[in-house]
Amino acid sequence: MNREIPREIFKAYDIRGIVDHSLTEEGVFLVGKALSDILLRQSQKNVFIGRDGRTSGKRLSKALVQGLKTCAELDVIDIGQATTPMLYYASTQHGEGNGVMVTGSHNPPEYNGLKILITGSALSGDEIQNIYFQIRKLDKIQPQKIDGRYVNIYNMYRKAITSRICLERKLKIAIDCGNGIAGKFAPDIFSAIGCEVEKLYCEVDGSFPNHHPDPSQPKNLRDLRNHLLKGDADIGLAFDGDGDRLAVVTNTGQIINPDRLLMLFASDVLSRNPNSAIIFDVKCSSLVAPWIKHHGGIPEMYNTGHSLIKKKMLETNAVLAGEMSGHIFFKDRWFGFDDGIYAGARLLELLSKTNSITTILEKLPEAVNTPEIHIDLKVEGKNHNFIKNLQKSMPFKNARKLITIDGIRAEYENGFGLIRASNTTPVLVLRFEAKDSASIEIIKEEFRAAIRNIDPGIKPTF
Repeated sequence: MNREIPREIFKAYDIRGIVDHSLTEEGVFLVGKALSDILLRQSQKNVFIGRDGRTSGKRLSKALVQGLKTCAELDVIDIGQATTPMLYYASTQHGEGNGVMVTGSHNPPEYNGLKILITGSALSGDEIQNIYFQIRKLDKIQPQKIDGRYVNIYNMYRKAITSRICLERKLKIAIDCGNGIAGKFAPDIFSAIGCEVEKLYCEVDGSFPNHHPDPSQPKNLRDLRNHLLKGDADIGLAFDGDGDRLAVVTNTGQIINPDRLLMLFASDVLSRNPNSAIIFDVKCSSLVAPWIKHHGGIPEMYNTGHSLIKKKMLETNAVLAGEMSGHIFFKDRWFGFDDGIYAGARLLELLSKTNSITTILEKLPEAVNTPEIHIDLKVEGKNHNFIKNLQKSMPFKNARKLITIDGIRAEYENGFGLIRASNTTPVLVLRFEAKDSASIEIIKEEFRAAIRNIDPGIKPTF
């Protein structure tokens, strides 16, 4: 078997590419073989695998199993179609913490990839790159027609949520799963905790015929907003393609950004865990840290990336973490991994204690802000090179502080601007916040000038 595999699919915290081009069945087999060697050296005995609803998932999953089964001693346990959090749950609560999820997450239909967990730790950075180098050293080997053993994990996962959540009153909710894999499970779980559920796009379809399964983009919440405005549901929840992210819309059509949800969760969690660390990524509002301090917690800003956040949680013993993209990580009453369905259930539990759901959500602190802004550079790696050059030039002379842990976050007296490289696609990601619209425009103009200075060929889309 050819050991050539494109290095560019080995990202910062997962492996991801275009199916049958950069990501092939042969390549996934090789990844499985390399992982089996890594697990064998660590004396691991089992590994769970799962897949989301993408059309390429079944055959890539089969290639992965065949690669893993080149180690005869390794018990490969296939949970079939599942959300990524279900794979995390199976691996950490019913195994040795080893798992591989075949998922393209929120990327377009032609993408797929692998999220990897070893001994309870989500791989990232050099750990992902090490798989590439392991493949380069592999001896020639042909895949064997061997299947993993199938285990249905859903009932155990469902019970893990429903046994922990108690609503004080019945709620009527609308959920939009964007034809992602969450649609297979979320309606049942929310019904089981006591909700009346109105379903939008809950049929699993890897071509995503209705809208892209990325709830961080407001355009993908348009149908949910319209449904709420026309009906009488209390609240709307939306999930991404593999079910590890949550978005929330009020019954007045207002999108509640995940950093504001993190504030609500923080005040609840800190009431039971005072003086605990709470982590948020560089894209979050400047209002988050003061809120956490006010409620008796220790705020920690960190890099964007689910694997990186989970490692930071272990390092700081944090009880809660959140990303602007909608990943919410509970260590309080849960297992520390990001789970959109569980986060939604925790939110509903909190909101069921009041008769004024919309008022509570809309009163959470908020500054004038933009959603994530994406500039597609088309060429793999170009975004990272741009950020390196930008950091060398150190622009934004009017900023009072520059944070460079992940791109550049320029903080001003009246707000902040952020530019960073996406770790999944060749995209620059930006976000702006300020006390008023005039201030946000001033910050935007500084960023436009900085982009033009580094690469005049890049056209700002903001």
